[in-house]
Amino acid sequence: MMNTRGVGTTGVSITELGFGSGTFGNLYRPIGDDAARAAVDLAVEAGIGFYDTAPFYGFGLSERRLGDALRGRDGVVVSSKVGRLLVADASLDTGAMRDGFASPMPFRPVYDYSYDGILRSHAASLQRLGLARIDLLLVHDIGRANHGDANALYWDQLTKGGGFRALEQLRDEGTIAGFGLGVNETAVCLDALRETRLDVVLLAGRYTLLEQDALDAFMPACVAQRVSVLVGGPYNSGILATGAKSGGPLHYNYDLAPPAIVERVRRIEAVADAHHVPLAAAALQFPLSHPAVACVLPGLAGAEQVERTLELYRTAIPTDFWRDLRQAGLLRADAPAPDMAAAG
Repeated sequence: MMNTRGVGTTGVSITELGFGSGTFGNLYRPIGDDAARAAVDLAVEAGIGFYDTAPFYGFGLSERRLGDALRGRDGVVVSSKVGRLLVADASLDTGAMRDGFASPMPFRPVYDYSYDGILRSHAASLQRLGLARIDLLLVHDIGRANHGDANALYWDQLTKGGGFRALEQLRDEGTIAGFGLGVNETAVCLDALRETRLDVVLLAGRYTLLEQDALDAFMPACVAQRVSVLVGGPYNSGILATGAKSGGPLHYNYDLAPPAIVERVRRIEAVADAHHVPLAAAALQFPLSHPAVACVLPGLAGAEQVERTLELYRTAIPTDFWRDLRQAGLLRADAPAPDMAAAG
């Protein structure tokens, strides 16, 4: 059995290793329906009980594939996202790469964080998934990092325009167990915590073996308000999975990694090599030491990746590895990790 952790005050528990299905939207490269189904079959068999998707992932393709693979299974928890509506558009070139997805789905995403937009998005996701319930609903990509100067408009939709009110209504009715944000930045999370009672935040790429600035304000706020954190992007878009010695292009934060990041990964990798620890195993396991973290959520494209991820999750990592990272200045002194527990 895989360990489970509670999500905020929702009463829902999820496995501490989850399944990110952005890949099911043909992220960067196509995968087949059979490969997606096989990945979920293996994950469920192995005990992974939490699955995340979004309308944006492949413009509906990820939700369709995930729902088809999960339908009829008991005991799984599903999250999806709101903030974009999918509009049919016959003029789209569905053979081209769009927003990183090689998807044949003839829909274009339109931002809408309003009361009506949230309710419409939730209802449409249920239809695409073909499931009776979405357990956790996350506001997708709100914040200045994604919207720039337009964020004020979308923030008004979410606050004054009733977006949060719609989510509160769905939670109060019991239609969903809880709601939160699914974002790549912490500043907007702190803003949201001042506006409403969140249950959960899916934070991608900002609390990893490479980055721990979330410890300054965000993580303490989550602990204080009993908000659970789902850590997405534990490999920082790939560089912590491949390492700096792979020889191919090194990706960080959805782009090519800058030299300073590559050098830092080289140094972390050297410590990992000295302890015979796979870098990817350390990256996957590190966030789970924080008391606010309920789950680590890598993107998984096929059965092979599920198998490899399970191996990494189960890899024993010596306490001295974490201690040596700290002594080399490669892990913050206040970042929870197994060596802190061992030290008492």
